[in-house]
Amino acid sequence: MAARGAASGMTPREIIAILRRHWLMIALLTILGLGCGGVSWYLLSKYRPKYTALTFIKVLPPVEKDPTTIQSNPVAQDVQYGNRLSLAMRLTSQGMLQQLIDREKIQQTKWFKGFGDIKDVRIRKAIKNLEKNFSANPQRDGDSIIVSMTCGDKTESALIVNEMASLFVNSQGGTKRKEVAEKLARLDDQQVRVQRDLDQAERTLDDIRRRYGFTDLEEHAFQSVIEQKLNELENQGNTLSLDLSQTQASIATLAAQAQGPVQVQVERQVETDPVMLSLAQQLAFQESTLAGALARFGEDHRVVRQLREYIDSVQQERFRRKAIIAEQTRQANLKNAQDELATLQGRLAQYEQLRDTAAKQKEEMDLARVQFAKGMKIRDERRTMLDSIKGQAEKLKIMYDDPETPKVQLTDLAPEPLEASFPKLMVFVPGGTFLGLLLGIGLAFLIELLNDLVRTPKDVATYLHIPLLGMIPDTEEDEQVEDIEPAFVARQAPNSILSESYRRVRINLKLSESGGKARTILITSGGAKDGKTTVAVNIATTLVAEGRKILLIDANFRRPRLHTLFAGEQGGTQASAGLSSLLAGQCDLQQTIRPSGMEGLTIIESGPMPANPAETLGSEAMQRLIGQLRDSYDYVIIDGPPVLLASEAKILAKYVDGTILVFNAAATRRGTGVRTLGELKQVNANILGCMLLRVRMLKGGYFQEMFRLYREYQVLEPAKA
Repeated sequence: MAARGAASGMTPREIIAILRRHWLMIALLTILGLGCGGVSWYLLSKYRPKYTALTFIKVLPPVEKDPTTIQSNPVAQDVQYGNRLSLAMRLTSQGMLQQLIDREKIQQTKWFKGFGDIKDVRIRKAIKNLEKNFSANPQRDGDSIIVSMTCGDKTESALIVNEMASLFVNSQGGTKRKEVAEKLARLDDQQVRVQRDLDQAERTLDDIRRRYGFTDLEEHAFQSVIEQKLNELENQGNTLSLDLSQTQASIATLAAQAQGPVQVQVERQVETDPVMLSLAQQLAFQESTLAGALARFGEDHRVVRQLREYIDSVQQERFRRKAIIAEQTRQANLKNAQDELATLQGRLAQYEQLRDTAAKQKEEMDLARVQFAKGMKIRDERRTMLDSIKGQAEKLKIMYDDPETPKVQLTDLAPEPLEASFPKLMVFVPGGTFLGLLLGIGLAFLIELLNDLVRTPKDVATYLHIPLLGMIPDTEEDEQVEDIEPAFVARQAPNSILSESYRRVRINLKLSESGGKARTILITSGGAKDGKTTVAVNIATTLVAEGRKILLIDANFRRPRLHTLFAGEQGGTQASAGLSSLLAGQCDLQQTIRPSGMEGLTIIESGPMPANPAETLGSEAMQRLIGQLRDSYDYVIIDGPPVLLASEAKILAKYVDGTILVFNAAATRRGTGVRTLGELKQVNANILGCMLLRVRMLKGGYFQEMFRLYREYQVLEPAKA
């Protein structure tokens, strides 16, 4: 998880730095890949070459072309490609491969015989080899399938391809012609059934004609004789009904007129009577004679009176004659109307009989026509179906002999390949070079990712999450400190980059929020030999350089070092009066403090090894001592034991103002650093930060650039006049 987290957070600068650090290994592996690729190509081309023969099988559009027409319907490109793809899959199916192996020419090849002597094993191995080296690839934009075979003999590779292509084309042709023959057989059976149905339909139509007695039952645009007769009878019936209604109305009117006064029409008929006309003439003559007599004889004359009497008799005769003629006329009109009504009623009854007969005939004809139309529909359908079947049969007969019926055509036989298809020089040499390069780069990153040391500030920020006070380069990187004890670098090589790094730590410590107030500081590490004593002495040295009063205490009872670094009068032997003696009450503070040989710096050695170091350092005496020394010195630096190896380090971390952790970039692993922090956090220790010791200069890294710039900056330039 840690390696993946670091890798995912790499910046381009860090990636380039990794490549620069391992460029020699990458270059060597790249050259090795180039050589391996060339050698592999030479050996394979000499002893195990492979040849690939190929040919093309043309695939026609997957539609049944009408052989009676010149043009055919276009087929979509995707549909044609799908058809070629399905044919290619069929071409490489296990069944086709088995048929190919069963051919005598294939079984006589060295390729087939090279699979052993056992028949079943040989066939199984041959099929597996074909599945691997034989291919059929449909063209996406073309109209063919590319068939290819790869094996160690150029002649046999072409033979296998040609045998398979011929087998497939013949197989497709046989399959298609068999399908056409099956369709023809089905059409013949269907034609027999349809012809039988057609004959039955014709007999049904003849039966309908005989049963109903109609010869013409087909639909026409004009009316039949029965329909015309029925229409005429309908018109006559309508006319008779109208005349009958009018006659009945006239009879009612005439009957009413016969009982009432004489109508004007009757009077006009009376006036035309000859007798009435004669009497009118006599009346007119007598009235003119009367007028002459009156003028001649007067009113009372006998002639006048006779004339008057004669005129009255004529008038009475007219009145009587008028009444007789009027009555006769009205009765005659009524009688004529009644006779006409009887005649019309007789004609209407005769019409209704004729109409019923015609309507019955029309109904029978309609029923016959319906049945005849159904029979005609069945007959026409059978005729159409029969014609269609005959047309399809003719087309299938043509298709059976059509060379395009199989839908696949072998364009040409596969020639023997002129050169080997494997190995290719332009593949092996660049490929080997590229694989070597990838292997080198991958190995470089693998080395970096598998290295779980705490080496860089990014490691501290990513895995430890505590402030980094400073990084101290490895002494081998700086020529100025070659013969100097690492603990005395800050004092004996003040112009070195290591000394400058310690001074940077001092400044960072003083400027930090918690480090600026810390007076008692514990210097510890996770494990042994991480360099915490070296750090403690150099930090004390840099603080003394500021004129501070510093006390350096060696609290590592198990493995003390200050007595060897500051030998003094004891000559490197452990003093009898030290921290252990002070805490045990065997001496006072003044007896344990001794000078270091450096103005401003005094030390307290560890003293004799106590029986219980943890109880000794965890006593109240130690806590009181730290409080007393805090008031007497500017800084009290305690060189403590490792946290993970001695429990007293956690006790000291509780008593001091702050703790500085030392991580050795060449030895401290990330897990060690995390566990160290966890142990200190359990006791709520105030961790001021950490230091990276023995940081090596990496190609493309921070220290390489810093070393170069620092050395250039240290070069003295003469002042200008």
